[in-house]
Amino acid sequence: MAKEKKSKSARSDNRTVLWKELPDQHDYPAARDYLQLVATPVQVQALVYALKTATLVTKKAKDILRAAGLPLLPVDNPHVASDLKKIRKGIALSPILVVQGDFRTGVPMQIADGYHRVCASYHVDENTAIPLKLAPSTTVS
Repeated sequence: MAKEKKSKSARSDNRTVLWKELPDQHDYPAARDYLQLVATPVQVQALVYALKTATLVTKKAKDILRAAGLPLLPVDNPHVASDLKKIRKGIALSPILVVQGDFRTGVPMQIADGYHRVCASYHVDENTAIPLKLAPSTTVS
């Protein structure tokens, strides 16, 4: 079983978000499914490879949502609610998979897998440190 890391939480109920050391293997096919909607097959192949080989970095929940230009999903969203339940039970979440955006061209970052986990973590504390694998946008041309 993978080791779990705690991220700090400033909330008074002392809930913390636990994270696995590596993304679940089923996260990569999920990322591929999403990326097939926004990229060519050759680009998708390169991006998934880049995600698999990337090292984990940590970013705050609020910054991830801002960079992706995505709204915060509500706590009653079924996937967010499921992840909040896992957090309450102390079950570690899988790190997220992200493709870097490009501020020069106005292209936002893409959360290829883990949007609901980001939102659940934000609801615990917007400053939750979330581990992620980041594929550079320069991976594809």
